[in-house]
Amino acid sequence: MVVMKFGGTSVADQSAIERLIAIVRAQRQADAQQEGGDARGPIVVVSAMSKVTDRLLGIAANAGAGDIEGAQNNLRELRHRHIAVSTVITDAVQREQLIAFLDHEFNELERVVQALAVLREVSPRWFDAIAAMGEILSSRMVAAALTSHGLRAAWIDARRTVITDGEHTCAVPQLPETTSSLMINVDPPLAAGRIPVMGGFVGATSDGVTTTLGRGGSDYSAAIIGACLGAGEIQIWTDVDGMLTADPRIVSNPYVVPHLSFAEASELAYFGAKVLHPATIQPAVARNIPVRILNSHRPQARGTLITAARPTSERPLTAIASKKDVSVISISSTRMLMAHGFLRRLFEVFEKWKTSVDVVTTSEVTVSVTVDDRRRLPAIVEALSQFADVEAEHEMAIVCVVGEGLQTDPQLIGQVLQGIGEVPIRLVSQAASRSNVTFVIRESDLPSALARLHQRFFAPVSAPAGLA
Repeated sequence: MVVMKFGGTSVADQSAIERLIAIVRAQRQADAQQEGGDARGPIVVVSAMSKVTDRLLGIAANAGAGDIEGAQNNLRELRHRHIAVSTVITDAVQREQLIAFLDHEFNELERVVQALAVLREVSPRWFDAIAAMGEILSSRMVAAALTSHGLRAAWIDARRTVITDGEHTCAVPQLPETTSSLMINVDPPLAAGRIPVMGGFVGATSDGVTTTLGRGGSDYSAAIIGACLGAGEIQIWTDVDGMLTADPRIVSNPYVVPHLSFAEASELAYFGAKVLHPATIQPAVARNIPVRILNSHRPQARGTLITAARPTSERPLTAIASKKDVSVISISSTRMLMAHGFLRRLFEVFEKWKTSVDVVTTSEVTVSVTVDDRRRLPAIVEALSQFADVEAEHEMAIVCVVGEGLQTDPQLIGQVLQGIGEVPIRLVSQAASRSNVTFVIRESDLPSALARLHQRFFAPVSAPAGLA
């Protein structure tokens, strides 16, 4: 059985959903023809239509500011867009039922927004309730579209199947409870030959309170569902041909990496490769489930396969990931010298303010860390300043170079650092696995640094990435 996750651009409009239907049909036919295979499914997980989640969060912001008119205008536009896309449903009865569902959900959402605008306060719980609607609406639409095109589907409300803790906007799935609810809600339609369709990103507490898994969490949802139900493969359908050797927005003509290990993909995803959400790999690694990244605009493209191990490559490096808009926080104190407990106290500050750290370097009296979430940074700096001197540098960037050659060739790390030329390096870190080297530079230096590294280690490009 295969779990197929389709991103926002893969359900963005009528044409995109028609491509999705063709892809699901091909997968179902392939599963039916495979000798000894699992003829059930596939299970389809979808994101909100492209840009819808941003609009919903904007509506929540409108409500918090008391801007009822702005919120209503945005809701009206979203309603019209969903109704327009619903023309992909060819069966008149199915489409009428969907429009009734859309009207009900948008009417409820409008009442919620009006109440919140009066209060001028939107709690994280209500942010989740509003943001979740994008996936709820798109999954219901895709289920109806599949059924109307001869692929019997069953819409499954993700709020009934993905059970999470109560940490709103970044909830953590509870795997035993989620497994039980998936078996109750998803197994019957699978056994009946139907295609379960669910929204990603969305869950609920055991008490039924809506939660979300954080931005990009639809990938995570697909992996959780695949892990809990023992899927044979998890497919991530997006708008590029696979994981690329570098960010195509910065480096011209990167090419697709055909095969990655779980460890390599995790590093690349965490440090900025936006094709894959960083958390996706975790459930797949735990159950050793292959993950395949594919292009819904070019389904014939080979894509990228991610497995526990991969074949040996002729190239010493696999890919380069990068992350912009990073801040470097340097904490200095002579009390660090030959003292214990200082690092614990330092990181307790980041834990208290729920801010994760990417890169860490230490010396005798200084610790430097990078963060990419500045929402709580003023409070963090104030707390750290109570026991150390603190400096913050903004507009920095992280570059992460990944490859198994870093384990076997001791000279390669030096060649990587030399490869960026005269670009000044702020921090350098290498993982204990020695499969990657990470360094921090000024954001303004990122384009030239990536171009030089890619030219040195990945040129000539044999197959340019096909971006749709």
